[in-house]
This record gives sequence, structure tokens and C-alpha cells, in this order.
Amino acid sequence: MDPKQKRIDKHFYFMNLAMRLALKARGTTSPNPMVGALVVKKGRIVGSGYHQKAGMSHAEIIALDEAGAMAKGSTLYVTLEPCTHFGKTPPCVDRIIRSGIKEVVVGMIDPNPINNGKGVKILRQNKIKVQVGFLEDKLKVMNEAFLKYITKRMPFITVKVAQSLDGKIATRSGDSKWITSDKSRAWAHRIRQDYDAVMVGVNTVLRDNPRLNTWFSKRQPAKIIVDSRLSVPQDANIFSQGSSVIIITLPTPPGQETENRKMLSGRATILEVKERSGQINLKDALKKLAQLKVTNILVEGG
Repeated sequence: MDPKQKRIDKHFYFMNLAMRLALKARGTTSPNPMVGALVVKKGRIVGSGYHQKAGMSHAEIIALDEAGAMAKGSTLYVTLEPCTHFGKTPPCVDRIIRSGIKEVVVGMIDPNPINNGKGVKILRQNKIKVQVGFLEDKLKVMNEAFLKYITKRMPFITVKVAQSLDGKIATRSGDSKWITSDKSRAWAHRIRQDYDAVMVGVNTVLRDNPRLNTWFSKRQPAKIIVDSRLSVPQDANIFSQGSSVIIITLPTPPGQETENRKMLSGRATILEVKERSGQINLKDALKKLAQLKVTNILVEGG
């Protein structure tokens, strides 16, 4: 095999392992991306790590800590361009430079304007070889919510719909809560843990009285109710699990605040948004949810 092609194949191999590491933190890193890193010396992994939660160490730092002195002269594989700015943690590029890493293989450039391309530039200025663009398409899909949030300042939306083969989502009377199986409901609970929030309309709350919790995770997503008239009952199950509740509604005219609104404001965040043709302006609602660092939403309207 051509030596150049052999090196390229090696880079794809280790980047794939780094991506699989990153995916261990699915649903826990928001508003940060999922990132995995490996330190490789003479074809052997001497350090590995993945970003587990916002505010905790980045993947590169964990991998370098594990590698220790072995990092000198090694190659660092990282799924996302190393950061250059101070946030809750120091810049990763500084640590990479100090570690003696000789080469950095980057899966994709960071879309965040504060860092975009700067990490690669600084590493190269410090005579570290940098290669970019391995498994980039797969990595963009893995972090699609982060990419939209950081570039558009809007949450990534997924709509979950359960329907019968003839296109129905409930019985004619509206009595049916579920038209699927236990297996599919369990799957729905599993995917909820991957999202910052689950969104429903107020009619779903009134008719089905759901909890919108997850069966398989201690981490519970926030619950968002679209309720232009603030008619959700104070004793609804949606308030029973302890996770945060956000109610999207229209502004209340001065002096017309209801008793129900006063009570709900003690149980949920009331998010007032613009009106559009007498209804809630969903675009404005999504922008304001992004300001609350909600990066992705699972819509489960019934």
C-alpha cells in the first residue's frame, strides 16, 4: 500500500474511535458539543478522553492528562478544533503546545465564531503539524444541534409523531393516549434523554396529562408547554417530576393578570413571546428559548 494512503487510513481509523468516545456523552454536554480525543504514539493509544458536561474538562485535556509524559512527540486526534479562548476552562491549544504534541489531526473546524479556524492557526504557528477534515460529514451529523445553535442561535427541532398505517394519530373521539406498542414507547423515553427539552401544546396537557419524563435516565429534560392563554392546570402531571417547566405564552395586558398566571409563575418559567395572527410566534419563541441555552427540542404534540 502507498505510504501516504496508509497514513490517511490510519487517521480515519483513530478519528472513528475518537468519535465513538464523543458519543458516550450524548445528551449531557449541551450547550457544548460532543468531543472525543486520543493521544497516539507509534500506533498505540496512550491517552483518551471525551467531554462529559459543560464546565468540565475538554476531551483534549483528559486525553493529555492520561498520556502524561508520553504525549511528547505523539499525535493528537480530536473530533473538533481545539479551543483558543477562556470560558469555564482554559484554552486547549495552550496545553497542547506545552505537552510536546508534534501533530494534531482535527475532524472538523469549530463553527463557533469565537474560535473558528483560530485553533488550527495557533498550533501551526507553534510548528505543530495540523491536518483537518477526517469524518467531517459524520461529525457534523453528530453535533447537528450544536451547529445550528451556535451559527443560527436557534434550537434544533425534532418532531416525533406516532400514527397508524392509515395516517391517524388518535381515535375519532380523541380518547386514545397511545396507538403504539410498549417497545416504541420505551424507545421514545430513550430518545428524550438526548434532548434539552420536550415540547407539547397545552391541549396535549389537558387531554393526556403527560409527565414527559424519561424512564432510563436520572437527567430529565426541561418541559415546554405552548399555551397562549396560560390555561394549563396547576396540578398537571407535567409539574410532578421536579424538572424545569417553561410555558410559552402571549404577553398579558397590564392589570389583567389572572390568579392562575400568578400561581403558574411560581411553578414554571413564563416566557412571553410575540404574537402572529393572534397566535404565538414560534420563530420568536425559538429564539428566546435559545437565549435560555436550549439547543435542541423534541416536539411531542398529540
